[in-house]
Amino acid sequence: MSKSLSPFTKEQLLPQEETLEVLKRKGNLYIGIPKETSFQEKRVCLTPDAVSALVNNGHRVLFEAGAGDGANFNDTAYSEAGAEITKDTSKVFSCPILLKVEPPSLDEIKLINPQTILISALQLKTQDKPYFEALAKKRITAIGFEFIRDEDGVYPAVRQLSEIAGTASVLIASELLSNVNNGNGLMFGNISGVPPIEVVILGAGTVGEFAARSAIGLGANIKVFDNSISKLRALQTNLGRAIYTSTMQPKNLLKALKRCDVAIGAVRGKNRAPVLVSEHMVEHMKNGAVVIDVSIDMGGCFETSEITTHDKPTFKKHGVIHYCVPNIPARYSRSASVSISNIFTPYLLKIAEDGGIENALRFDRGLKNGLYFYHGILTNKSVADWFDLDYSDANLLIF
Repeated sequence: MSKSLSPFTKEQLLPQEETLEVLKRKGNLYIGIPKETSFQEKRVCLTPDAVSALVNNGHRVLFEAGAGDGANFNDTAYSEAGAEITKDTSKVFSCPILLKVEPPSLDEIKLINPQTILISALQLKTQDKPYFEALAKKRITAIGFEFIRDEDGVYPAVRQLSEIAGTASVLIASELLSNVNNGNGLMFGNISGVPPIEVVILGAGTVGEFAARSAIGLGANIKVFDNSISKLRALQTNLGRAIYTSTMQPKNLLKALKRCDVAIGAVRGKNRAPVLVSEHMVEHMKNGAVVIDVSIDMGGCFETSEITTHDKPTFKKHGVIHYCVPNIPARYSRSASVSISNIFTPYLLKIAEDGGIENALRFDRGLKNGLYFYHGILTNKSVADWFDLDYSDANLLIF
């Protein structure tokens, strides 16, 4: 008797997992944009064009009067784009979704309704324990936009603002070298018969790359220092040309600093930027040379750096002009606002398309990476370790 052949394989006869379809229902968002109150902060989260795109997709935007003034976007432009304008700050903070550039203050958190979704910068190094306790008390879901990753694993907000800071550092140096600002009267630019100025850049990350692009574009000679050979190699590839690169050898660095007209600090550290240039090295720099310490947000990489403000941005030490203003992108508030708005808008439209923040977090790992509070439960291990708080893994809460 012949053995009958089954039409199915052994694997096909085993029980299979059933994939359940998650129903997506498009939701309508109600977004509040309050006026930024932090020191020197002039940026705004959404431009009038972005508001128009959101309103045309059926969403509501409540805008605090004057919130766009610092970035030169007036209330009329927002009103014409479809935003509702109000002078009532508490009304804006009562919206179900809040968009801010800077994290809210403790007084502002008091105005926020329970279960609100907050999207802003986290700025972990400037926070304290009461801030997180206040968010937990209000059962807030909070996303730090500097931790959001895109599909390539890049942090788009950090990269965009680093591009601005890098480009700005060269433009600021160019201003400070002019006679108008009591500089050496040197001009960025490869003028025929005139030796180009020398620029030293510490750090080959995004800030360093865009500082290098701008300096080369203006005709300067550049020297880039970084301890990562792969970063230096990537920088040369991105610039499409061979440039002077070196690891942080003190002898080479001192030699370059003695000759340079501009030195730009663009390095980051885990908790603090490493101090790469000692006071002794600064003493040997040219009289009237310019130092732009972009790393001042993380403590600065020049030993002589001290925090300054946009109103009084410079000081002189050992004859060297120091520019040590944190948050350089706020100096170019309109460009920075457009840049931030370009990041926010697609995410807001996606949250609505996915049917709310829960579904959006399920479908988008990069967005989930920015989540640090979920209905009042801390989900970020770095925050928990830093402030000795309890946390839960976001993947256990959102499934």
